[in-house]
Amino acid sequence: MPYYPLKSISLVFRFFCYAFFLLNSTISYALIIEAKAIEQHFSKLASFGLSKTETADLQRFYIARNYQPVWVTQESGSSLLETAFTFIASAESEGLDSHDYQLQQLLQLQQQASQSLPAAIDLEVHTTHALLTLARDLSRGRFTATKADQDWHTPQPDFDAVTFLSEAIKTNRLQQSLNDLSPKQPSYQLLKQTLARYQTLLSSHTEWITIPSTPSIHPGTTSAIIPLIRQRIAQAYAADGIDEYHLAPTESAHYDDELVTAIQAFQAQHGLNTDGVIGRNTIRALNVPLDRKIRQLRINMERLRWLPRNLGERYVLVNTAGFRLTIVEKERSVLDMRIIVGRDYRSTPTFNGRLSHMILNPYWNIPDSIARKDLLPKQQSDPSHFASLNIKVFPNYNRDAEAIDPDTIDWQAIKHRFPYVLRQDPGKDNALGRIKFMFSNSFGIYLHDTPSKSLFQRDIRTFSSGCIRLEKPLEFAAFALGKQELPEKFLANLESGQTTTVHLPKPLPIYLVYITAWIDEQEKVHFSSDIYDRDTRALRYARW
Repeated sequence: MPYYPLKSISLVFRFFCYAFFLLNSTISYALIIEAKAIEQHFSKLASFGLSKTETADLQRFYIARNYQPVWVTQESGSSLLETAFTFIASAESEGLDSHDYQLQQLLQLQQQASQSLPAAIDLEVHTTHALLTLARDLSRGRFTATKADQDWHTPQPDFDAVTFLSEAIKTNRLQQSLNDLSPKQPSYQLLKQTLARYQTLLSSHTEWITIPSTPSIHPGTTSAIIPLIRQRIAQAYAADGIDEYHLAPTESAHYDDELVTAIQAFQAQHGLNTDGVIGRNTIRALNVPLDRKIRQLRINMERLRWLPRNLGERYVLVNTAGFRLTIVEKERSVLDMRIIVGRDYRSTPTFNGRLSHMILNPYWNIPDSIARKDLLPKQQSDPSHFASLNIKVFPNYNRDAEAIDPDTIDWQAIKHRFPYVLRQDPGKDNALGRIKFMFSNSFGIYLHDTPSKSLFQRDIRTFSSGCIRLEKPLEFAAFALGKQELPEKFLANLESGQTTTVHLPKPLPIYLVYITAWIDEQEKVHFSSDIYDRDTRALRYARW
């Protein structure tokens, strides 16, 4: 049976669990579990398929308690156990799967525990194991980030589940402590709300209408598929509640102004140019199935769990999948702009760093791979190409090296290894524009201006060699300096054409992420294309 139809069953099952707790809140366990019995139980844990680390965590938890039980005791009745089960059942709402935490098996053990001492011991120990696992998964992610996504290089949060659970029980704050585990950032919580709506739609067997391929439909024209598109937009309104999607009922095939406004809103939600033209990319976005949207939400909630909980009071978030840079101050977006990211074969990785300085009117030290693959063929076709772009040729990277006249080089003879160093002088044609923003990293990546402004109007903006091109470099520079406007001295240095380094008064944290489902400042959910296939690979790894 396919996995996602099971999701609707699991949601129903979760509600059954809650009803079960209410009807059985007076369960008591007449059997007394002795500490020695729990200690002896660890000798057979290997037969339950637990890893050495999982077994060690369980032992550490119970050693600290002198092997005294927590969940199956005469004193506590079933209150702590109900709290534990309710928490495990809530895994679905976090984009996780309660089956991974053995909820059904635990419920079966609960029914047997009042009559069977082995079942009571199993219930006690395996409830602890499930809680330790889920607590860890909510705090730092279900998976190891670097295994699920080989391009992820931001360290995952550290979390000691044993210490957490022991302290929560000791202080009688289990319920509150469990509720505080998942990320509390608005972006995560709003994705969680979106997931709940989509899961409800899926459980009611909603299937989104498929729009057939068609030539581009322009505003004011007529098309036979317009009624289908109206129905699909109505489904989008049920899913996301965006006001522009609330259309007046009609069977008209005319692409009128009201539908144009709805399509523009849909294009904005899916990272497309808001031109109102229903073309190939818009139809492709309309045809993404509901179950795939749910999987997309789940893997992006997982990515948010991989990030540090405290990103800083002021920080830069670069979403390569969304072609979007956001500057956040005190949990509020203060500047937003379009960006251009690396081509698929030069994809921009996920990592973090600290912006330290800017270079005005920068030189471009051209990477060897770009010189060999991109620029050499153009120079071979046109011997004046380098000169026209103010690109100089050097024999090596020595500062004292003198430039070589490109007319003296037989460019046609160069086949494989590129034996020269290329550097582009500052100026209007410089590929880095007028400002370069620097931060330490092992990938040689930085942010920069660009003379190719028209590329920001494209839907899919994968045109760079890995670095990030900014739509609003001057506004970004002002924020980095902590200013509302750029100082006159800064502007004078910029206009001088001379290469100048400007240090930031305080390093600025920056996070490069790959998030294909995200929330904007108006709390609307947005979806982006999986430009680097990282969703596909991560979902395959997760088996979601």
